[in-house]
This record gives sequence, C-alpha cells and structure tokens, in this order.
Amino acid sequence: HYSINQIVESLAEYIATLKLEKVYLVGHSLGGWIAASYALKYSEQVLGAVLISPEGINLDAVKARWRLFRCLTQKPSFLCWALQLIYPLIRLLGANTKIKKILQFRQKLLFSSTGAKILFRRRWREINAELLTENLAFMKVKTLILQGYKDTDIALSMSKFYADLLPIAKLHLINSGGENLPEQMPDIVVEEITNFLSNRDNF
Repeated sequence: HYSINQIVESLAEYIATLKLEKVYLVGHSLGGWIAASYALKYSEQVLGAVLISPEGINLDAVKARWRLFRCLTQKPSFLCWALQLIYPLIRLLGANTKIKKILQFRQKLLFSSTGAKILFRRRWREINAELLTENLAFMKVKTLILQGYKDTDIALSMSKFYADLLPIAKLHLINSGGENLPEQMPDIVVEEITNFLSNRDNF
C-alpha cells in the first residue's frame, strides 16, 4: 500500500528520468511532508523547499485526529451511518450544520483517495515511523514555510514546529489565510514562492 517513503522514491525516479540535477520542491499539506522527506534523503539535489501547511509532525492532537478521520474514511463507516441516521432529527432541532460539515468533509477525504490512504487507512505505527519529528534538525535545506493564520490549531502548531526545528527556515503567516492557502489565495502563494526563488541567496 501507499507510504511516504514509496512516494519519495517515485519522485526520485521521476526527477532522475527528467535528468534534473538540482530542484526546488513545493508541497502543500501531505505534499509538504513528502517534500521534506525527500529533502532529508536527497539534500544534495535540493536547492530549496517551500512547505505550505506541512503535515508530518507527531503532536498530541495528531493521533486523536487520526482516530477520528480513520473512522470517517472506513468503508462502510459506522460513524457516518449513525450520523446519517440521526440527521433528520438533528435538522428538526436546528443543529444540523456540524453534522453536515462532517459528512461533507468525509466526501472530501474519500475524493482524495491517495491522501486518505496514507494519512488515515494505515496503522498508527506505520505512520509514526515516517513522521519527521526527530529528523528535521538534520535537514540542511533553505526552507520557506507558508501557513494560513486562520487554519486549524494543529496545522499552525505543525508549521511552527517545522520552523523551530529546521536549521535554515522562515515561517510566513498569512493573516487572512485559512485551511487551503493554494486554493484560497493562489496569487499570494505564487508571490511568496517567487520572492523565495529570487532572494534565495539572501535568505
């Protein structure tokens, strides 16, 4: 099944096929985890990295989130079946918004099938073995971390963790940015990446 290491090796093969000796990496969320893992393993090839709300850190809340999302992405999901069962009653009581958001979020997770498999359909010990918490101090690559200020507490904590542990990193908080910076604020993300590439020597 899918794993971060497997995707890193696939990316390495793809870059080799393109005959690229040096690269910049840009990754969002799960892609940020993959980019950082690649930079750790193939640092001599990576000129710099831009990580946007990166995953891959073992915080206390991460395992609890994994448990919840694992329940949501199971097929069939008993949790979702129960929520759908009580939804008409909850709607009559006027408290259906939260359940509706949970069910919509499940559809979003299932649509991103590869991401869901890597993050939520593996055993915790498999995921934990690929987390970067203990390894970031060894990543000698210039790294820009972009993070929406209005994102979830977990996402904010992960980005700050990356910024604190990476030897050569800067964290830029985007004040009005939410949970999906590339989708919500593409122009600002492009501007930040362009500035990073232009000013890499003065980073």
